Amino acid sequence: MCAEISRRNMLTLMASSSALPFLPNIAVAAGQGFQAIVLSDLHSAYERMGQLLAVIERQIATASVPQIILINGDIFELGNVVATRSAGEIDWAFLDALAKLAPTVVNIGNHEPDLDNDLAHFVERARGLGITVLSNIVDKRTGKPYAEAGKEIEIGGLKVKLAAFATDAIGTYPKPTREMMDIPKPVEWAKANLPTLLAGEGVNIVLSHAGVVPDRDILPIVPDGTLMIGGHDHLTLTHSQGETRYIHTGSWSSAMMVATFKAAGKAPELARIEIDRAGPSSAVLKDLVPAVLAKHLKDDERTVVAKTSKAMTLGETARFAAEAMAAKTGADIGFIGHTSFGTGLPAGDVTRFDYNAGLRFEGKLMVSDVDATVLMAILARCNQDGDIPLAGRTGDFLYASPKAPEGKARFKIVCNDWSAINKKSYFGREDIVFTEVPDLKLKQLVAETLAKKA
Repeated sequence: MCAEISRRNMLTLMASSSALPFLPNIAVAAGQGFQAIVLSDLHSAYERMGQLLAVIERQIATASVPQIILINGDIFELGNVVATRSAGEIDWAFLDALAKLAPTVVNIGNHEPDLDNDLAHFVERARGLGITVLSNIVDKRTGKPYAEAGKEIEIGGLKVKLAAFATDAIGTYPKPTREMMDIPKPVEWAKANLPTLLAGEGVNIVLSHAGVVPDRDILPIVPDGTLMIGGHDHLTLTHSQGETRYIHTGSWSSAMMVATFKAAGKAPELARIEIDRAGPSSAVLKDLVPAVLAKHLKDDERTVVAKTSKAMTLGETARFAAEAMAAKTGADIGFIGHTSFGTGLPAGDVTRFDYNAGLRFEGKLMVSDVDATVLMAILARCNQDGDIPLAGRTGDFLYASPKAPEGKARFKIVCNDWSAINKKSYFGREDIVFTEVPDLKLKQLVAETLAKKA
């Protein structure tokens, strides 16, 4: 038997509708169809979490059909010192609010064990809020999955089959967690399990936190008309394949998507909604966020490390960092990975806390020397923040800046150490030999360059 799920806890508006972004109100016949609010890779983004919740509240309060909330992994962020010190107080308040708004489903990502390294604790607490947790990760201690990987529900008069799986990139999970987990290879797992989980009539929704590269091989497996939700790579994309839709919603609470389902086997109508960090906050988090920040931020983290004349997008911040690395080391071009960054930088004063949300990870600088043919092959894989076809995407990609000078036979390049360690994934080759630049650290260098720019 399928559990009947309907929209509940209708809220009054928390803020003026004119101050909130446009929200889709797609007509669906009464009792037929539903809407899914899709989120992914939130990463304790407190600068927008209240605003995101306000937009979700309004979506649900004004909708004419049942709603379901789908979170495709990575709610928490270990690099956020406030999240760590408060044990995710804001994140859990956000999740509690979502569960009271509408049925909420979470697929476990690689950051769910960031704040408490035992995934079983996350599953237990989330379920205590009424959240459905899905995952194909096995707890080595028990030999059993942390949660079921599939679930069948009924919503808006439609049978809905949900399936979920995680990334097997074990190095992206907190180190203490790794020995507790057995994670199947996504493509192999999908081939073995999705035909059963998605069998029969109904709406199919797949939540994959595996990333674009394995997802590309999984897409041909799913029945036509499936909504496949990607994550992990912090991308924004919509790919159509017959009636199937493959989407990434962005990250860091910067956007959400609303998928409107009217019939099984038919592509949902999709609307992407940007979240304005300067917009009105939900009343649930309006006072809590600043209170928790005030309690847990130290003086050094409140220190202004740079000033910006205007807000910088993630891409602008990443290219600035790549250029700063190149200038400091005398390289022709700098490279740095997309998910090294969480969000862009705000306008005006940039505190260390803000800066750390922009550039997430410290690292060493690594240099090498390559010929023009190799460089052109590398550059063809870079700067995938535009409208890139799915076939050309590599997942977590490199930003490259500045533009390579013309007329040279060989080029000096520089990158952060994570990109050098994982050069096959980022550069697409194993034959580049990198050398460490002594006495230089990535975050300090970029912060100093930002300060000089101001």
